[in-house]
Amino acid sequence: MLIPHDTRKALDVVVDLVNTAPESEPTDRLADVEALNAFVRLHDVSDVGRLGEADLRAVQDVRARFAEVFEAPDPRAAAELINQLVAAAGTTPRLTDHDGFDWHVHYFAPGASMADHLAADCGMALAFIVVSGEQERLRRCEAPDCRHAFVDLSRNRSRRYCDSRTCGNRLHVAAYRARRKEASG
Repeated sequence: MLIPHDTRKALDVVVDLVNTAPESEPTDRLADVEALNAFVRLHDVSDVGRLGEADLRAVQDVRARFAEVFEAPDPRAAAELINQLVAAAGTTPRLTDHDGFDWHVHYFAPGASMADHLAADCGMALAFIVVSGEQERLRRCEAPDCRHAFVDLSRNRSRRYCDSRTCGNRLHVAAYRARRKEASG
């Protein structure tokens, strides 16, 4: 699946946004305006003004809606959620070539709120996945103690864990130890 750089970046942002929620982490990693500003800096989100408490609450609401997309049982349900997010953001597609990137599309209006910015750009990235017939690539980690969201971009759609070096390896080691204990006991 060929994904343009702006869509890939937006997918990374939406996954990281969903994974800041208390359902994915022991604490809410987007609990205050300082954390929201850090998220913006980490992801180099462009065209963002000064953020306040209202922005934080709106972004937390958008985050919850994106989490629903990762839980959607089928493409129709995912499409309905994405359509609601994108429509509420007042999507305004425009071509841009900032920060050393080639031409790409921004879907948020100039001066849009942070929540609308995320809803528009990340919503359209998720729409790209659904339109491509790849909604099943939007997943949650199968490790029993992890609920992280991820986009399975493996060739054969076989990824089961958010990170094979942590969740996947931890489960494989636990299964190995259980087999050895059973064999020796």
